[in-house]
Amino acid sequence: MKWTLLLIATISLTASAADPDATAGKAVFAKRCSGCHALDADKEGPHLRGVLGRKAGAIAGYPYSEALRNSKITWDETLLEKWLENTGAVVQDNDMEFRVTNPEERRALVAYLKSVVK
Repeated sequence: MKWTLLLIATISLTASAADPDATAGKAVFAKRCSGCHALDADKEGPHLRGVLGRKAGAIAGYPYSEALRNSKITWDETLLEKWLENTGAVVQDNDMEFRVTNPEERRALVAYLKSVVK
């Protein structure tokens, strides 16, 4: 019985350590993204609250690149993480040239954006 509880506790701690952290993502967003993006207002980039599940290029009045407007993609966690890694690999000829090279930061950013849906 003791070994079973120890094993369960170890697995739980390992899984928690590997999970993306929305709190860390909020800090990454503030440091790396907030110069161009806000949650609720369009800036140089479109607002990002509710981006998950949103069709790319769909915010009325925001001047997206033609490539992004015509991409017919809908943002999900996997696609958003790929976008943050290399926007051109997701949609060529888009206007965003920024990259998040650290995979932990990308996962944390996606976790944060997922946490601020409403």
